[in-house]
Amino acid sequence: MKILILNGPNLNLLGKREPGIYGNQTFDEFFKDLQFRFKMMELAYFQSNIEGELITKIQEADDQFDGVILNAGAYTHTSIGIGDAIKAIATPVVEVHISNTFGREEFRHQSYISPNAKGVILGFGLQSYSLALQSFVTV
Repeated sequence: MKILILNGPNLNLLGKREPGIYGNQTFDEFFKDLQFRFKMMELAYFQSNIEGELITKIQEADDQFDGVILNAGAYTHTSIGIGDAIKAIATPVVEVHISNTFGREEFRHQSYISPNAKGVILGFGLQSYSLALQSFVTV
C-alpha cells in the first residue's frame, strides 16, 4: 500500500515553531520513525507553502497512491481549491491536524477539507499521522 503524506504551509518549521503546540521534533525526524513503524507501507512525503503545489500533488496522487494524509495547515480554513481537488479524486484523503483546531481560534473551526475527506484526526500531536496511517491498515 502506497500512502502520500502532504503537509502545507509552515509545517516545514516543526521542531522550532510554537513548540508548546507543535512539539520539538522536526517532521523529517518523525517521518523516519513512521517509515520504521509502518514498514508494510510505502510512504512518501511532500511539504509546500504554496497552495497550487499541494493541489497538483493531490491530483497526481489519484494515479500513484492508495491514500493521502493531508495536513493543509492554514489552507484548511481558506482553500476552496484544495477542497475541490480532494472532491475530484477517487483516492481517499484523511485530514490531519497536530493540534485540536476546535480548541484554538474561531477561524480554525472551519475546514474546506473535512466535507470531502474520508475522515479527520486532530489533536494528538504528531501521533495524529500515525492514527491516520492506522486507518488505512484496518480498512
